[in-house]
Amino acid sequence: MIMHNKDAQVKMVAVDMDGTLLKSDKTLDPETIRDIDEAKSRGTEVVYCTGRALPELAAYREKLAMIHYGVCMTGALIYDFAENRSIHRRPLNRDCIRAFMAASEEYGAMVQLLTEEHSIVRADQVVSMDDFNLGIYQPMFQENATIVDDLREEMKNHEAFLKANVHFHTSEERQECYEKLKRLPMTFVFSEVSTIEMMALGVSKASGLEMLSKCLGIPMAMVMGIGDGNNDYDMLSKAGIAVAMGNAGDRLKSICDYVTEDNDHNRAGKALRHVCHLSNSL
Repeated sequence: MIMHNKDAQVKMVAVDMDGTLLKSDKTLDPETIRDIDEAKSRGTEVVYCTGRALPELAAYREKLAMIHYGVCMTGALIYDFAENRSIHRRPLNRDCIRAFMAASEEYGAMVQLLTEEHSIVRADQVVSMDDFNLGIYQPMFQENATIVDDLREEMKNHEAFLKANVHFHTSEERQECYEKLKRLPMTFVFSEVSTIEMMALGVSKASGLEMLSKCLGIPMAMVMGIGDGNNDYDMLSKAGIAVAMGNAGDRLKSICDYVTEDNDHNRAGKALRHVCHLSNSL
């Protein structure tokens, strides 16, 4: 782990989306957009560091056109939005996919398979996302997901899957299923109320951010990370400066240099203003 240095010069800021950059209703505060633009104009690279796939970022791309790079799908994809090309990607093992799909079926869980271009889900489950504690995301799925009748049949149409999310009815079911799957060679992260994110072994937001920082020639000591969730833990551990949102859990807050207010008060934007020396507080 990098020893955090509060006085470090920040050249890049990695921001999570849900619970950090976005408000609770999944919209962007106009002040947040202004603050990102200001940080960019002063030479600070702002990048996504998110569990979201490309289709799930589509609704924000026009307003956030100044963000050129993204660590997406919890590190499974590093993407250049300015040139519309992937810089790096790490696919899941097909045997692992078959194993977790079989296990998830025992619980009637909702499986979401992610390729570079598609977020694929079953039609009968999208209409009942409240059952999986994901009602807030239902409009996004209905607008941007590839909705199919049979996931196993759809798998035949794709060369590689970079990430999978399995959404359970309860956190208890998630834990039970995880105990059956945890020996598979994958990275597992708990997110939302009852979701497991699954990537190839060794993939995380931290690994993706480290690779992007090397590509851009920016040392991790000059990277500030901002996040709120379990899948942000490794990323914030590696960043030169770590900022936890006020809505983050105590475990995440304990490793951060700063704890700001929650995502409904543009505190990610104010952290950016702090980096640009436009504000003395986070």
